[in-house]
Amino acid sequence: MPQLTELISPAAAGAVLRAVFGLPRPLRRLIAGPPVRQDGQELALDAQLLLLMSKLDQRSLGGGSPEDARAGLARAKEMLGREPGRPVRTREVAIADTVTSRLYTPKALPEGSPLLVFYHGGGWVIGDIDTHDTVCRYLAVHAEVRVLSVGYRLAPEHRYPAAAEDARTAYEYAVKNAAELGADPQAIAVGGDSAGGNLASVVSLFADRRPDFALLFYPATDLSARRRSRELFAEGFYLTDADMTWFSDHYCPPERRTEPMASPLLAEDLAGFPPTYLVTAGFDPLRDEGEEFAGRLADAGVPVALRRQEDLIHGFANMWPLGGRFQEALSEAAGALRTGLYAGPRGRA
Repeated sequence: MPQLTELISPAAAGAVLRAVFGLPRPLRRLIAGPPVRQDGQELALDAQLLLLMSKLDQRSLGGGSPEDARAGLARAKEMLGREPGRPVRTREVAIADTVTSRLYTPKALPEGSPLLVFYHGGGWVIGDIDTHDTVCRYLAVHAEVRVLSVGYRLAPEHRYPAAAEDARTAYEYAVKNAAELGADPQAIAVGGDSAGGNLASVVSLFADRRPDFALLFYPATDLSARRRSRELFAEGFYLTDADMTWFSDHYCPPERRTEPMASPLLAEDLAGFPPTYLVTAGFDPLRDEGEEFAGRLADAGVPVALRRQEDLIHGFANMWPLGGRFQEALSEAAGALRTGLYAGPRGRA
């Protein structure tokens, strides 16, 4: 039987969603119900309302077949489709047989700008360049950078370490071909959300020429252990504990999950990791492992800014088209990226 939201087009479903979010706050609170409080945090009204609306779909991120899960995320992207006001030029860039990419260049951005190599999230199983198109456009415009969005091989068709190998291949291509991409070779960052944050961390650890900055959204950093936040937010907050188990089982066999290329938190030495902005969400099963990773970076002498958006949920970067708290949080990250690259190595040169 089709899901309720599949009976109407993504565009129509998105229009309904935006109409609800456009209601006065008292009406939105009435629809969402009483505030949700857990672990000393209060869930943002925007997040609570989105979670309520998403229940109509009765679909989880993981579970079922990878093909169905991929289709579900693609549909969600169509529902939320929106672009920043400033035009962004795109072109496809061929990197390798197994690696695709798309370059985003904001209008009037001069040659020699900083570059962000971005890895999409989706548990190494779902997601692609298109599902994260609006995120890359937003970061390009608001951080004043070019963005090279990377399409890497997905599990279970291509299990660990395929995605990590592709991530490194893409970064090394960007370093070697910075001039052709219109970028400053001394101002190249890596970034990503969730599984993409994991891949950006792996590249930051293992690349011969370390990135100049890392932008990590709620990264998965340890596939080998469960932390308190996995129990606290196991259900009901978009990404579930069961989803993470499903993703991990498709991506990496248990006997290899302690390897740093799968779990960067477990690397013995984090010295040399680039300056980092790491943001977690308060109501996220991955919150604690992301914050533990930030702590280890700091202990290793890495300049790191840890930011917990305590009232938000996993995946908030993709939700920015709804505005409100989602857009505020992504704007803060874009500002951190701009500062890190423009006031970093190129700014000191």
